[in-house]
Amino acid sequence: MANFFLHLMPPRLIFKADRILRPTTALALIALVAACSTPSVVSRAPSSPRTPPNAEPLQAKQKFIRPSAGPTITRYDSIRSKGIDISGRAGDPVVAAADGRVVYVGDQLRGYGKMVIVKHDEIFLTAYAHNQTILVREDDLVIQNQKIAEMGQSDAERVKLHFELRRNGVAVDPEPYLNGRSH
Repeated sequence: MANFFLHLMPPRLIFKADRILRPTTALALIALVAACSTPSVVSRAPSSPRTPPNAEPLQAKQKFIRPSAGPTITRYDSIRSKGIDISGRAGDPVVAAADGRVVYVGDQLRGYGKMVIVKHDEIFLTAYAHNQTILVREDDLVIQNQKIAEMGQSDAERVKLHFELRRNGVAVDPEPYLNGRSH
């Protein structure tokens, strides 16, 4: 999937705000944006497909669950925090908020540590950051409440899960979309 986006990158660097991003970081950002807005035609067949049983389109239910059981320690703020931070202990389970396909696994985005991005449909995407262990691979299909990672503090000052929900590529407050706790 990464090679598909190479032609989209400027020759050496991509500028974002006042920072210059390394090409590998820029490539990850391009993949993130494309995952939000591009149909799945660029996806390759999963190496070990896991099709959710009795899968129904997300539009039909539009319910997300809380990806971790801990308390919210940082709330969404469109300027400073594009998601919520959930407190916990190292190794606590991080679960998929809804059924979807893993479109990114890595640590190339500065400030997010080890991260998983799940595309749920053509509208919604979720990101799970600062994990200590990732349990899924790109192109894996995941089901709601499936353990996808373990909480950690990669590229963070404390153990926490940073959770983002994006609607049509734009970060939105995830709290109103969450219908309950995991487990």
